[in-house]
Amino acid sequence: MFTLLVVALLGSQPSLAQTKEIPASTLGLVPLPLEVKAYAATYALPATVSIYARSQDERNVAGLLQSLLAGLGKTARLTTDRTAAHIRLETQAGTLPPEGYQLVVDQTGIRIAAAGGAGLFYGSQTLVQLLPPRAAAGSTAVPQVRINDRPAFQWRGAMLDVSRHFFPVEFVKKYIDFLAAYKLNTFHWHLTDDQGWRIEIKKYPRLTQVSAFRKETLLGAQQLLKSPAEFRYDGTPHGGFYTQEQIRDVVAYARKRYVTIVPEIEMPGHSVAVLAAYPELACRPGTYETWTMWGVNEDIVCPTEPTFRFFEDVLTEVSQLFPGTYIHIGGDEAPKTRWKESAAVQEIMRREGFDDVEKVQGWFNRRIEKFLQSKGKKLIGWDEIMDGGIAPSAAVMSWRGEKQGIEAARRGHDVVMSPSSHLYINFGHNPQPHSPYEPLMICCYLPLDKIYNYNPLPPDLTPEQQRHILGTQANLWTEYITTPEKVEYMLFPRLLAVSEVAWTPAARKSYAGFVPRMSQHFPRLDRQRINYRVPEPLGLDSASVVRQGGTAMVTLRSVVPGAQLRYTLDGQLPDETTKLYTKPFAVPLNRRILVRAVTVAPNGRKSPPAELLLQ
Repeated sequence: MFTLLVVALLGSQPSLAQTKEIPASTLGLVPLPLEVKAYAATYALPATVSIYARSQDERNVAGLLQSLLAGLGKTARLTTDRTAAHIRLETQAGTLPPEGYQLVVDQTGIRIAAAGGAGLFYGSQTLVQLLPPRAAAGSTAVPQVRINDRPAFQWRGAMLDVSRHFFPVEFVKKYIDFLAAYKLNTFHWHLTDDQGWRIEIKKYPRLTQVSAFRKETLLGAQQLLKSPAEFRYDGTPHGGFYTQEQIRDVVAYARKRYVTIVPEIEMPGHSVAVLAAYPELACRPGTYETWTMWGVNEDIVCPTEPTFRFFEDVLTEVSQLFPGTYIHIGGDEAPKTRWKESAAVQEIMRREGFDDVEKVQGWFNRRIEKFLQSKGKKLIGWDEIMDGGIAPSAAVMSWRGEKQGIEAARRGHDVVMSPSSHLYINFGHNPQPHSPYEPLMICCYLPLDKIYNYNPLPPDLTPEQQRHILGTQANLWTEYITTPEKVEYMLFPRLLAVSEVAWTPAARKSYAGFVPRMSQHFPRLDRQRINYRVPEPLGLDSASVVRQGGTAMVTLRSVVPGAQLRYTLDGQLPDETTKLYTKPFAVPLNRRILVRAVTVAPNGRKSPPAELLLQ
């Protein structure tokens, strides 16, 4: 049906029909559109571009497109004269699917049509990918194309944890730009945790006076330390928060880019920072401080009336700041040690007829959900919220694996698939745990192909149950990610793979086809000065090395255009001065030889080494 609508709207296109088709893969588009036809002809886009836009959404997208084109050396002006425009933005409500778009480039110019602003924006992002990555004087040759596109999922998200480490507003906006550039539409903002409270709440000023700061931070990888006696701290205070004025500014910034922000206010667990400011909300009297280490803390808020009043007051202000449908309440990793010890909790259990303390959290969540509904919001939480029982209207973010998301969909809950096994992009790039060539990371090994090959639609769900899968989301936790540069290192090029998981139907995906398209984006990341991780050379694995007699033939290749490959055979770390790879080389197998190779990108940055021991 979508294709028929497109043909009807585009009408006959004799110029394209008479032009030789070329492989669509040469365009390097990420995420891969639903339908793409590329042609050998080009359209000359002048240095000064006129953009046709009339409606509010059209003018908004035209303004954003002006900025994108300026980065490529183009001056763009808006016009209401359709016939004189080089780029025409056209809203056609009711004729195209939500968030879908059509992009046609032919000898008459460039036309983007969509049902609304989101589709026009995504079409403009695709157009920018058709242009050269760097500014050039004069006109620019744009490939003639016909693209019909729409997303596979409505929830296409990425989360940034600003609680463990605080990031300034300008970087939060940059993060939103990253998502928008690759057609992700949901920014999950993890605003509160044991290590810091990051949002101003007018009624509770101590949250930003006390809870937003910790006195110091644990040094090193906590998971490698055998006992608290080994813990060492940096002695440096860390913290920060966003004022409500800043929150409104970020929300408005995201809205212009058709990104919805989902705030997360953790409860009842991960709440030590709250107790540091308001210890009366604890089950056990005492003095608390914003936590200086990682993991799960047994001190959580007590589910008493003062706690409910606190969170209802907080959520009232949060609801006014964020216009989106969902508010995330966390709900994960809430130990019940303090609740089991609490006379107040035992009284709740007697009164409500609970025989299991876990059911108290379900009761807590349901009461919070009812309050959110009174504010016109929906509750979403990590998959532990199912353990104590939740209302069918609550949505579940499945992080401990797919099992919980599958069960939630079977029970009729809407689900966002976000399994840590595939989409925790704070996990390591290197199979060697705690590699000396990588930044300190929390856990595990998550290769790019594992991210890319994830399918958010479990095949063991029925078609009706699959309709409850809203989409998918990648998460970036920041225990060991301390700077914007490290965020970018963990995010790129992984975000490109995530975008295709979220946008492109699984049947259209191919990792072998994705890699060369991804490769065309490194010059674009260079132009934006994004600190992406330079991929290692390919070919140093047992399956790629060809053994013949007493030698092994090694063939290296890079996925970074214009990069050099440098290698060593003596175990030394390669750099710009070591041997340049120009052709396959033979390694004798009469002794142990460690082959190491690095990619040296055109910007001078190097990859971690790829290694293979031959003997």
